[in-house]
Amino acid sequence: MLIDCMIVDDDEMVLFPLRILVDNTPFLNLLSFYADPAEALLAIESQNPQLVFLDIHMPGLNGIELARIINERMGTDAPRIIFTTGFKHFAIDAYKVNALDYLLKPVEHDAFMKAVYKAKADIENNRQLQILADYTEHDFIFLRVEYELVKVYLKNILYIEGFKDYVKVYVTNTDGYIKSLTTMKNLEEKLKTGAFMRVHRSFIVSLDKIDSVTRSTIRFGKILIPVSEQYREPFKKFIDKWF
Repeated sequence: MLIDCMIVDDDEMVLFPLRILVDNTPFLNLLSFYADPAEALLAIESQNPQLVFLDIHMPGLNGIELARIINERMGTDAPRIIFTTGFKHFAIDAYKVNALDYLLKPVEHDAFMKAVYKAKADIENNRQLQILADYTEHDFIFLRVEYELVKVYLKNILYIEGFKDYVKVYVTNTDGYIKSLTTMKNLEEKLKTGAFMRVHRSFIVSLDKIDSVTRSTIRFGKILIPVSEQYREPFKKFIDKWF
């Protein structure tokens, strides 16, 4: 599998050796490289690379800000990002914008190869997940759990709790939950309409497993799930069918 990538770095002393590393990696295809982050943003949106090597210190728009804009505009279509920088203290900021890895300048060959193989595995896993999603008969879904795809039958899902960068899927056939790096929006699109319902920004519930309800809560055994104002009307319509 060939991975389309871009380099965004305003330092020629770094750009040239990084281009050599990319050119010497058989599964990487360098689409283009940019010194201007604003110009790079337009190119990323139009050419849709799978991977971007992104400098942090750049004039006008730094790499952290550029990564945040890319994620906001492109969502699940955003490329994987590997930051390149001469400063260690940006590691936490890089994590906050979902960077796949973080390379210190000057970029060493071994560190580079470790990062790009990590990107390759992540991109291939997501591609396989999309293929499985396209061909499923909708009685199960696959969840990405670290570097594995875990099959989960819809009949076993009790409820789903969403967080910023991941979800917890509570299931009836195992203890606890399955933690997956995905979004509530992505899961909501995959789940059967009529069998599951979004009742809160942070919760999706399996309707046939509800034990009891009030106007603003749902009970599964001893577990209470809130129903927020935003989702209360469609939930009320579902409850009205009971009477």
